[in-house]
Amino acid sequence: MCYNRPVECRLLVEGVAAGYGPRRVFADVTLEVHVGETLVVSGQNGSGKSTFLRLLAGLQRPDAGQIAYVMGETAFDPRDAGHLIGWVAPDLMLYRDLTARENLRFFAEVRRLKRTDAELEALLERLGLGGRADDLLATYSSGMAQRLRYAYALLHHPPALLLDEPTVTLDERGAGVVAAVIAEQRQHGLVVIATNDPRELRYGDLVLKLDG
Repeated sequence: MCYNRPVECRLLVEGVAAGYGPRRVFADVTLEVHVGETLVVSGQNGSGKSTFLRLLAGLQRPDAGQIAYVMGETAFDPRDAGHLIGWVAPDLMLYRDLTARENLRFFAEVRRLKRTDAELEALLERLGLGGRADDLLATYSSGMAQRLRYAYALLHHPPALLLDEPTVTLDERGAGVVAAVIAEQRQHGLVVIATNDPRELRYGDLVLKLDG
């Protein structure tokens, strides 16, 4: 990972366009994000913020243009960059019939990661879920479930962290946890945030405003 190696992580977006049927959502988006930087994608509902992040996450293909994560001299298409990307979104599904610990163990196994119980507990503690590792997700509030999504995203120390509506359902304390996560991520990687909350523009070294 960029986290452990002396290589530069960059996100390159060149001439990207996306739409649904005859409706063009955005076009000709070109930008570059480096380690230590945060890109904030802003705009009203329906302007294409979540679509743009889905393109960056490799969950959707652009209609035109190219996206690449560059590690040193190697470029990865988003569809092949799951090991580089941490993804948080309101619709990210977790398993309600499993505990927080069991959810993280499952996702670690899917990613072929070795994580001890102590490491998982430390991650949950960092996100304000200390002492709740063995509670079923079904007992979690929406805000607690959102914090667990962050644990999922950070499990593999990703160089790129993609946050769609990062503080949705979170109270003031939870928003503070997110601010700390963003600050720490910038020390070794890059961050992209999609939001319609004007308060979150403060995170942006770069701002992409989509007008739909």
